[in-house]
Amino acid sequence: MAKRLLALPDGAGVTFIPGSSRVSGAAGATRAGRGQQPPAAPHRCWSPNDLGTSGTGRSLPGQLDRLVHPSTELEEHPAAFTWEVRANDRNYHMQFKKKFAFCLTKKKYEGNAIKTAKYNVFTFLPLNLYEQFHRMANVYFVFVILLQTFPEISTLPWYTLLFPLSCLLTIRGLRDLIDDIGRHQSDRNINSRPCEILSGKSFRWQKWRDIRVGDIVRLHKESFVPADMLLLCSSEPSSLCYVETADIDGETNLKFRQALLVTHQELVSEESMAAFDGRVTCEEPNSRMHSFTGTLAWRGQTHSLDSERILLRGCKLRNTDVCYGLVIYAGFDSKIMRNCGKIKRKKTKLDCMMDRLVIIIFLVLLVTSLCLAVASGFWAKMFQEKHSYLSAFYKHTTPAQQAFFNFWGFTILLSIIIPMSMYITFEFIYLVNSFFINWDLEMYYAVKDIPAKARSTSLNDQLGQIEYIFSDKTGTLTQNVMSFKKCCINGTIYGNFWWTQVQAQAVGTSSHRYVTPLSRVARGWTWLLIGAKAAAAIGDQGSGLTWSCHREKKMDFCDTMLLEAARRDSDPVLREFLRLLALCHTVMVEEKGDQLVYQAASPDEEALVLAARNLGYIFLSRTQDTITISELGMKRTYKVLAMLDFNSDRKRMSVLVRDPQGTIRLYTKGADTVILERLQRRGPNETFTEMALDRFAEETLRTLCLASKEVSEAEYSVWSRRHHEASILLQDRARELDKLYDEMEQNLQLLGATAIEDKLQDGVPETIQLLKLGNIKVWVLTGDKQETAMNVGYACKLLTDDMEILEEKKISEILGAFWVSTSSLAGSGEPLCSGRLSQQRPEASQHKKRALVISGDFLDKILQAGQVLKEKKGRLWRWLPCCGATGFQEEGSVVEKAFVDLATSCQAVICCRVTPKQKALIVQLVQKHTKAITLAIGDGANDVNMIKTADIGVGISGLEGMQAVQCSDYALAQFSYLQRLLLVHGRWAYLRICKFLRYFFYKTFAGLMAQVWFAFHSGFTAQPLYEGWFLALYNIFYTAYPILSLALLEQDVSAKKSLEFPELYMIGQQDELFNYRVFSITFLHGVSTSLASFYIALWAFEDRVGSRAVGDYESFAVTVATSALLSVLMEIILDTKFWTLLSFLMVTTSLLLFCLFSFLTQTIDAFRIAPAIFRFPDASRNALTDPYVLLVVLLSLVVNTIPSLTIRLYCTIAGKNTIQHKIRLKAKREPEPLVELRAHVPRGSFHHRSSYAFSHQEGYAGLITRGDSLRSRGTRSTILHPDAAPAVSPSPLSPIPSPSA
Repeated sequence: MAKRLLALPDGAGVTFIPGSSRVSGAAGATRAGRGQQPPAAPHRCWSPNDLGTSGTGRSLPGQLDRLVHPSTELEEHPAAFTWEVRANDRNYHMQFKKKFAFCLTKKKYEGNAIKTAKYNVFTFLPLNLYEQFHRMANVYFVFVILLQTFPEISTLPWYTLLFPLSCLLTIRGLRDLIDDIGRHQSDRNINSRPCEILSGKSFRWQKWRDIRVGDIVRLHKESFVPADMLLLCSSEPSSLCYVETADIDGETNLKFRQALLVTHQELVSEESMAAFDGRVTCEEPNSRMHSFTGTLAWRGQTHSLDSERILLRGCKLRNTDVCYGLVIYAGFDSKIMRNCGKIKRKKTKLDCMMDRLVIIIFLVLLVTSLCLAVASGFWAKMFQEKHSYLSAFYKHTTPAQQAFFNFWGFTILLSIIIPMSMYITFEFIYLVNSFFINWDLEMYYAVKDIPAKARSTSLNDQLGQIEYIFSDKTGTLTQNVMSFKKCCINGTIYGNFWWTQVQAQAVGTSSHRYVTPLSRVARGWTWLLIGAKAAAAIGDQGSGLTWSCHREKKMDFCDTMLLEAARRDSDPVLREFLRLLALCHTVMVEEKGDQLVYQAASPDEEALVLAARNLGYIFLSRTQDTITISELGMKRTYKVLAMLDFNSDRKRMSVLVRDPQGTIRLYTKGADTVILERLQRRGPNETFTEMALDRFAEETLRTLCLASKEVSEAEYSVWSRRHHEASILLQDRARELDKLYDEMEQNLQLLGATAIEDKLQDGVPETIQLLKLGNIKVWVLTGDKQETAMNVGYACKLLTDDMEILEEKKISEILGAFWVSTSSLAGSGEPLCSGRLSQQRPEASQHKKRALVISGDFLDKILQAGQVLKEKKGRLWRWLPCCGATGFQEEGSVVEKAFVDLATSCQAVICCRVTPKQKALIVQLVQKHTKAITLAIGDGANDVNMIKTADIGVGISGLEGMQAVQCSDYALAQFSYLQRLLLVHGRWAYLRICKFLRYFFYKTFAGLMAQVWFAFHSGFTAQPLYEGWFLALYNIFYTAYPILSLALLEQDVSAKKSLEFPELYMIGQQDELFNYRVFSITFLHGVSTSLASFYIALWAFEDRVGSRAVGDYESFAVTVATSALLSVLMEIILDTKFWTLLSFLMVTTSLLLFCLFSFLTQTIDAFRIAPAIFRFPDASRNALTDPYVLLVVLLSLVVNTIPSLTIRLYCTIAGKNTIQHKIRLKAKREPEPLVELRAHVPRGSFHHRSSYAFSHQEGYAGLITRGDSLRSRGTRSTILHPDAAPAVSPSPLSPIPSPSA
């Protein structure tokens, strides 16, 4: 295949292979030099070797390799580069169409307007009704209403049932409408954001929704990128552009993008922009956030494009005055929108169970009605044969016809077993419990005036059943604020809290704090941690720093001993330590008035430079080859000879400088693992520093080691020559440079160590500990680097020292061994049934704790393996014994399920460098393979897809905007409020709803099953036993209020006890309070109550009557109804644990309403007015005033209550502990220490040091040394800013803003 070598304007050779997506050359050589592969085609078959080669060079066993690559006929197919964008040519893009449903078409190139709302004016009613009728209960109610429209079988007018159903549908519809109106407002706000679009030959202010593919857009500093754009040029040198990607990957450290040299040089005015007619050919829109492959064809040349040239929608422009971009993907074609996911209707576990129960109850109802109808047919036949003289009454009907009509009559009569009022009460209970969450002052964040908010009112009970929490890191667990907390210099520890030696008699008597010199360590004195009182005293004393007018007003790090030592300037090691902090960095500085403003690539670097400034070593300015600092008021300029950049492999950065006296020195900072092994000697100071690092790590601080050395002129001369030769290599350039850097960074002298705190939100470690005690597993899904994510994992106590950390190499080995076992099982001809897979699944050992740490790339490889196994069929699989369609699907899910089983068996999981879509995919995997209830919590747009996918979505009202909150079910201000939301409100809501369901079904069966028993004594004629008004009011007034108070206010334990004993939460996870067993027991309980109430009354009325009751049907019905009602109320009274005034009022109100409505509906006057409606004149007054009837009612009540009391007594005596008894037993044991909110939670012995404090990407040192990030005044910025006045400066170069966190 022929290859063309295209010369780029900057001189870099690029080999472009036609028909392939790969571009090689200098960039590829650089990647290869670092041991990385050039970017391949996006559509690539997964290889198990990929799992094992991530830094290990090892692969999975051969059988797994053969399974995924069984034949060389399986080829890689290059990506389809069919997306063509022409600049400034809207007409070209409008002509293309694409199919999206059947024969319908739409525009191929989307507009930039987005729509996340579910409904519009026309679709709301049909779509909402369609969604609501997915509830089986609604379908059931419609079926009953249709039956009521037939007069022959109707028991009530059909409109009397249609009204409550309409109310139910309206309530739910209004709730959905309000939620959707909020989405419409959010869409409107986003689509109406202003932006400048090139129209003709000038830029005009328009809206985001007006942007089209191919438009050129001008962006200003601090504005959001409206679409995925190719960066054409910017006001910065070399057309650099700094962006913050917090909404995409959660990282707040800035990243730089750089335009092609050709567009940077040529597009210098609005006229040249208008004349630009470049053509971009790239991949179709996709969800891969970190990859882009394409080419730009312009003026007869083709230039390669990658993700470093692309500005993604949702990024924020920072420290760049203005930039220009060509829109590549707009609207829903943009990568962030491809990752957003769809809104799905969430149903709770109890909702799904209720749907199944409705079907079961309806089937039982039909069977019961059928049996009673058949019995009525036989009874009618026997009756007609026995009483032939009544044949005139039956001449128009046959027993079969009577059985048919009685079947529908019984169906309608028994249909109230699933009462509509239950679902209306459901909505009211959910609403009030949501208000309880909104009103909880313990979840009110007074600092920002943010209360908790339940944005969804139908998921409260599911808060009590969460098993997995998927959390974002930045802004959710952390504040993303780095502060310099401690340091160790020349054997002395300084900081807000530090280790000091105090004699025993002096403890508590002195308010001064003392640092501990190394010389005292060997004497065996006691180490003590001095607290906040001494810190406050020092804070007041430490404000007398006089040499720096630029000192920070608020110093987080303050130590008088260190300030005094820095002021005296007598310790050369301390001097070099502070000098290193001021020199060895990539921070840029600009003056705003009389203030110095630092712009850092990461918050870590900014914290170190600020610490040096606070101690008198102030970074003032830098040029391409110099850096100027103020040392205790004395201005000194150092010549920068070389900057040895940081990368994730080196884990360090260095700067080689010549001081004003001409001495060459190397200053290095990096992870302790790489610095300590490069020291010239290991003496007492080094040993003490290692001990200090362990102490810092125990407090989960981010540590760095600082070292330096003096370099001779001869050594530098030789090294400089070799460095120049290596820097111009075309192949293995990066590898050779790394070797030279490593040679220079040898024989270092250790200066000390720094400790930086990545501040967690208040109460995060304590919250995670409580959740873990409640059997809730917390997974951290972040777009940040692995080192940073693991450090935060240790800080928040998600990871502990006794855990074995499973990384990619170990995971590959475990999955490989698992695959060998399953492959041999398949090879033996045995089917891969789920039972065998469960026996073979990879799990963590029972006696050892494990934590899983993986990256997004590794996750992709695992999932691609499963997808390949699912999709590949045919000849490639003939060697497998099981090759059916089911076999393929089961084979395909083996890899996924194996990974999920391994992950869920670990105590903690951290997924780093994951995209928003991968976050949602992880949630889906856990839901699919564990059937567990999941909760996702985040604060940014990158968490929206995860929040939508999880069963419960919680948005944090944080710094990254309100995107997560707008898509969430619940909104909180702090992660720590999650413990109260779940352990208190969630558990209470689950308890209340379960009790509500149990007793609603119980009272329904207890009161209405007597209709069935009455049928056996009424000739199976479907005649109602009770008065019609009793049936109508039973579920609404007579029994609803006590159950309502129970469902609103019930507490088994207080909120304090719920947090003190989080183990109580496991009841909801195990579905203990309402399941099919509980429902069956409730059904049997209700049936037994109805049997006792009916047959005791029947026995009493069968042989004799009282003084007033004459054994009539009405009095019998009143007796049965009263017995059942009182039994139901007594059962509720016995099971209510939390009595309030409202509880007493509700029970009393129910009895009073029963008496009141019985009197009103059974008066003689009402009977005279409407005898067909009021059929029981004076029945209750006659029956309930008879002592004999009252004794019958009392007997029924005793018989129905004794079993419940007996069972409760048996459980107490036999030791089957109730919840309260378990709490009492635990409280009698040794009390556990209360959890305190502390900045650091010390761990025990520490074997894994905290991560090094670097969080910026590689490349900033190169930008500085090349001068790319130094603005030449009065040049490009004035061209691209027609309205800006040119700045005049005597110096040729001045520093410009660089990325800040």
